[in-house]
Amino acid sequence: MAFCECHLEEAALEWFEELGYEVVFAPDIAPEGTYPERTYYSDVVLTERLKEALARINPDLPDDALEDGFRQIMFPQSPSLIMNNKTFQKMITDGIDVQVKQEDGGYRTGKAYVFDLEAPSNNDFLVANQFTVVEHDKEKRPDIVVFVNGLPLVVIELKNASDENVDITDAFNQLQTYKKTIPSLFTYNSFTVISDGVNARAGTLTSNEDRFMAWRTIDGDDVAPLCIPQLEVLIKGMFLKDRFLDIIRHFVLFQSDGKEIKKILAGYHQYHAVNKALQSTQRATMEQGDRRVGVIWHTQGSGKSLSMVFYAGKLVIDEELENPTIVVITDRNDLDDQLFSTFLKSEELLRNTPVQAQDRVHLRELLNNRTSGGIIFTTIQKFAPFTNETKGKVIDFNRWGRVAESSSPYTANTMLTDRRNVVVIADEAHRSQYGFGAEIVMGKTEADVKYGYAKYMRDSLPNASYIGFTGTPVELTDKNTRVVFGDYIDIYDMTRAVEDGTTVKIFYESRIAKLDLPEEMKPQIDSEYEEITEYQEYSQKERLKSKWARLEAIVGTEQRIKQIAKDIVEHFEKRDLAQENEGGKGMIVAMSRRIAIDLY
Repeated sequence: MAFCECHLEEAALEWFEELGYEVVFAPDIAPEGTYPERTYYSDVVLTERLKEALARINPDLPDDALEDGFRQIMFPQSPSLIMNNKTFQKMITDGIDVQVKQEDGGYRTGKAYVFDLEAPSNNDFLVANQFTVVEHDKEKRPDIVVFVNGLPLVVIELKNASDENVDITDAFNQLQTYKKTIPSLFTYNSFTVISDGVNARAGTLTSNEDRFMAWRTIDGDDVAPLCIPQLEVLIKGMFLKDRFLDIIRHFVLFQSDGKEIKKILAGYHQYHAVNKALQSTQRATMEQGDRRVGVIWHTQGSGKSLSMVFYAGKLVIDEELENPTIVVITDRNDLDDQLFSTFLKSEELLRNTPVQAQDRVHLRELLNNRTSGGIIFTTIQKFAPFTNETKGKVIDFNRWGRVAESSSPYTANTMLTDRRNVVVIADEAHRSQYGFGAEIVMGKTEADVKYGYAKYMRDSLPNASYIGFTGTPVELTDKNTRVVFGDYIDIYDMTRAVEDGTTVKIFYESRIAKLDLPEEMKPQIDSEYEEITEYQEYSQKERLKSKWARLEAIVGTEQRIKQIAKDIVEHFEKRDLAQENEGGKGMIVAMSRRIAIDLY
């Protein structure tokens, strides 16, 4: 369904009215309007509404403290728009530190809150259309501005779908013009919305056009049918009052790499998955809970790392969970570093500085030196007990480079902590999270009993609750992601990701280069394959080098590499000729650097 711009604006205002927002024609509250709420056209805050809201939401604060909070909101301290926006975001999440005068003439620090996040009806929701702003002699008139407690939180720009020369890109470009010419309107901006009547997208101040994303559900359970306009779905899906406040508080974050600051808004799949996961966590961690939170199945490229950040951000402030310790598990050092980096950049939302466990001893120290709180990163391999530990012998920690404060010896009890307020987040939960049963492993001189890492982890954290994030759930007799972690909490599969434009379509074509194995090697391959592909840490990989080298030599024979190279070149050139536009790219994954070089 397509609209011309004026009809689209009218429809949007009606949808906001259905949600209980007050709707006004902005010229009516302009300086020369019928009911003026602004002194000058450069004023972007409806000051009386803000003052009234501060007094209503913070009834225990005296007038001078409320005035202090008002001044901090009204007068940003930085010349940078994004820095002022970041400061305001902290006011949303943490409140404003204000000075409260005491009877003895001294002062104490109190908190003033801009929004009543617990009681949405205690806030003032207003939508104004054709809101004129004049700044540095430049006049601009955004289509729709959404105010809460007098503060402009969202700017919506609409374009005419009936004009074939105009589309959603023009709406995006118009927003960029507004940011340059009337930046004060965006000091308090949580996110922006663009629409051309057919498409509707939401993004942040720093989002490129391709990062403006659709919001495809109203209720959070089902994707809205195509017969409902995208803008209606976005407005009703994001601006329901309690949901809107939840989004701006918990699902907006800033990240910096030291060079530039990025503001990130959660996608609809992330928002609903995280809230469902929080409810499931509350259930699993109850006294009678089964400690299995569940599985979030979100396909590759859908932002699982950020979903984990948003989830952790809600966990740390949830009163029912009593400030849990969060343990984030990966199965490779490089993934541990990548995910740790994502969390570290998001520490303001998390209200914690995450730490990485260096080894099992350090992991035990990190868990035992606290009774609550904290975000700890570790690989699952660090839960594997020392060899002597599993055989009931005593280990003196002084032999190890990093020791816990306690110098008592560690016995056959492999438990690291028995606290219940521990939530384990397993990344790529389809890997390395199995093996609860014992296997007899034959060595050269004796047989040994071996378990999977998942058993060692649960022996170490017997009362923790577990949630799995994966893009590839496994359902086999001995390896079943849902059996280990619980039922699916939310599913965002490849089909939906392609429809949303978060990933490109995948087409698979099987091409086989036959592997000729010497007869004497065939009996060894099955057993060695399991060891080689068990996602070991670096220290454990060393002892597998000789077995890996033998298999690598077979895979990378000169004849086989030439065969594969010839097939790749022919296939790529044929695809290139078949395309309408010239160009394209390919990626080749090889078993080793040596094979990659030979292939090149």
